[in-house]
Amino acid sequence: MINYQKYNQLVLTQNDTKSILNQPQIASIKKNRTIITGLKKEWIEILFRITIFKIAIKNYRNPWHWVYVPLTLDKKRRKAIGEHRLFKLIHINNRYYWGLYTPGWNGNSFQNFIASEMNRIIPMRKKVNQFINVYVSITKKCSLRCEHCYEWENLNTKDNLSTEVIVSNIIKIQQKGVSQIHLTGGEPLLRIAAILEILEHCDKKNTDFWVLTSGFKLTDENAKNLHLGGLTGVFISLDHFDPEKHNTFRGYKDAFYWAKEGVKNAINNNLVVALSICVTNEFTSTENLISYVKLAKEWGVSFIQLLEPKEVGHYADKNVVLSNEKTALLDDFYFNMNYDSNNKSFPLISNHGYYQRRQGCYASGNRSFYLDANGDFNSCPFCHQKSGSIFNDTFDDCITDMISKGCPNYIQIKT
Repeated sequence: MINYQKYNQLVLTQNDTKSILNQPQIASIKKNRTIITGLKKEWIEILFRITIFKIAIKNYRNPWHWVYVPLTLDKKRRKAIGEHRLFKLIHINNRYYWGLYTPGWNGNSFQNFIASEMNRIIPMRKKVNQFINVYVSITKKCSLRCEHCYEWENLNTKDNLSTEVIVSNIIKIQQKGVSQIHLTGGEPLLRIAAILEILEHCDKKNTDFWVLTSGFKLTDENAKNLHLGGLTGVFISLDHFDPEKHNTFRGYKDAFYWAKEGVKNAINNNLVVALSICVTNEFTSTENLISYVKLAKEWGVSFIQLLEPKEVGHYADKNVVLSNEKTALLDDFYFNMNYDSNNKSFPLISNHGYYQRRQGCYASGNRSFYLDANGDFNSCPFCHQKSGSIFNDTFDDCITDMISKGCPNYIQIKT
């Protein structure tokens, strides 16, 4: 376990990331997000809670449910993280974010997300979202050869899905109700025209769209067009604060440069930016995590996503699962950066492994699934348990099969 006092001293007094990397700061980034703290954060949180009660009042006839359902939602949150409270929110494009997988307050996607979670406590009369987020792969093509690639077997083989087929299936997903669509690959920005067409033809009022990218092709022009098309944000993969180590991990000499430029261009064009890192056993140390989060702060990103390595794709049959010591360190890092008042100025951290180990899995058709570039339904990007194909099976049958199988690695969340 990390000594919090010593840990905070490291965060606050360690040589800054500029010195560590001997890299110039990105002077051309314009600030497009604000970290909200203090009284303003408390006021926004009050408005947030009022919104939740309004959603309950709108959707339930019984006044008891107006109180019971919101309190039950809060009870679920406390079960996951205890009495810890965030000391910061992210404000960007007139929306306020508590986390990566909760749509920003107070758009339609946020209200639909809350209604769907309430429906799992006491069913409503109206139709609600079935999914929180769905991953849709739009290409197998990629210029990188990443150490951890979960699509290694399919990488750079022939693409099977036309833009029309992808749009058609996203519309089917939206008819079921979904808060977020995450467009992935391969490298999805190799099909920038397809992404713009997806944004043009799909419902962006009730669903937030994100792109998962290495930063390749995330030029200023493409970032501008994606923002104008209605994209909410981008996950940009950065697996080390050291340029050479990231380039080695990604299998390409310019990978760090692409990620850095992609961050700059996304921020300059008002996209929400998250850095996504595969936290290997070799990387996971207090010093490395601190260096990484300080770089993320310097670059001006809003979120950091921690993804633990899985024995799939290029990591199949390799001993890459994190040790208990490493997962405990990541959990402490997650809590310290999000819930310690000394770290208000740093990005918010997302840690999937923490919730999966304690609560179970939200995927396998429960609240999420993965539609790969072959048109196959998968439990999630990191466990390729298949449940049919868009070419051979009905959409509903595939979802039903996924739910019945459940997650092969974690307890399946039912409510």
